[in-house]
Amino acid sequence: MKVDFALVGVGGQGIVLASDLLAAVGLAAGYDVKKTDSLGMSQRGGSVVSFVRWGERVRSPLPAAGACDVLVALEKLEAARGAVLVRPGGLVVISDHTIRPPSVNSGSERYPTDEEVSRLFVERAVEARFVRGPALAEELGNPRVVNVVLLGFVAASLPLRYALWEETLASMLPERIRQVNLRALERGRAEWEGRVGVLG
Repeated sequence: MKVDFALVGVGGQGIVLASDLLAAVGLAAGYDVKKTDSLGMSQRGGSVVSFVRWGERVRSPLPAAGACDVLVALEKLEAARGAVLVRPGGLVVISDHTIRPPSVNSGSERYPTDEEVSRLFVERAVEARFVRGPALAEELGNPRVVNVVLLGFVAASLPLRYALWEETLASMLPERIRQVNLRALERGRAEWEGRVGVLG
């Protein structure tokens, strides 16, 4: 199995931690793994993009343009911006989260509707799934675990042993936040509604 992931969001949403987890899971599964992060103005709430690649042999940390198998978007406008990254037939997991940039707040630009975001992926023959990321994280008592909720959704879509995700996550996190993140991973998996193997 070869899988190229792109993760998009804004600074402070945990994109780098999520990409670190994806890389660690790939290594634990026995794949060659490459990873790169583009942080930009992340400290000011700017766009953050990470790429993680799994394969038998991965030569470059950057996938070919428009060739990612999975796009994980922690914010809807960033999902729209990242539409060009994913291949036809790929999977997009979008957190139902709106962060309005200054250009939208000033009225110089318009924030896209959910329908417009979805249409971008329909036109590219990509399966786009919205996930109640913020709501599920709030139910777990920690709004910072949205990134792991989305990874749980991704975990259910891939033909890897789920326990590998749990074991890897548990090994990466300090005890004080380990259990809530493991619950977040499981909640994301439950949101997939048992539909395993779309990329297998």
